[in-house]
Amino acid sequence: MSHTAHIRSHRKPRRSASTLAMRAGVAGGVLSTLAVAGASGSANAAEPVTQTLELPTLTADLAAQAAQSADATQQAAANYQLQAERDAAAAKAAKQAKADLAEARQKAADAKRKAAEAARKAAADRASRTAERTTLAATDSGSTSTSTSTATGSAAAVIAFVKAQIGKAYVSGATGPSAYDCSGLVQTAFKQVGISLPRVSQDQSTAGTQVSLSNLQPGDILYWGGAGSAYHVAVYVGDGMFVGAQNPSSGVGEHPLSYDPPTGAVRVL
Repeated sequence: MSHTAHIRSHRKPRRSASTLAMRAGVAGGVLSTLAVAGASGSANAAEPVTQTLELPTLTADLAAQAAQSADATQQAAANYQLQAERDAAAAKAAKQAKADLAEARQKAADAKRKAAEAARKAAADRASRTAERTTLAATDSGSTSTSTSTATGSAAAVIAFVKAQIGKAYVSGATGPSAYDCSGLVQTAFKQVGISLPRVSQDQSTAGTQVSLSNLQPGDILYWGGAGSAYHVAVYVGDGMFVGAQNPSSGVGEHPLSYDPPTGAVRVL
């Protein structure tokens, strides 16, 4: 036996394979845990980077959606405004059309009323002229004695003057002695007896007292047209005859009342 056999060896005892394997497994587990922790830590450390990178994209999408919403809202507002303007224009047009229709109806009613009044007036004038012509026809046929060829005094002088002008020319505006128009002959004839008459037929038709055609006397002034708007005048000379400056083709002549029935008469003598 060696003299050192009773002394314990200072060498570390040799580890068994199972012990080494167990330690290796523990070490591996620790390393795996560290690796997982490290990976987790790395993942957690990288997460803010990922969020930082995705934030601009989300913000851009929200901005785009907001812009689209704003455009849609603006378009809707524009459409509402356009529709409102169209509705207002339509309402205004309808109101104007209603006013125009009312005005047209009023004008039509006025025109109808005036036409009715004109028709009544025309009918009355026709009836009056028919009655006057009937009276004149009766006078011409001798059925009445409202006129006579016997004239004295001023009437005789007027009649003598106008008969002396028979055959002379008709000239518009002429007052003699070689030519006359209708009112020029009448004015000049009455001037012979000191009576001053207006120059034109319109005024001569209202210069004296209005008399009925059924009650004519020699020397009365006959007129054609309305009193105050007459377009022709002549002198009644009795026996259903008158002398007047008719027109350029016939000049001054004597004619029966039926030749051109007058509308009315005035007496100045």
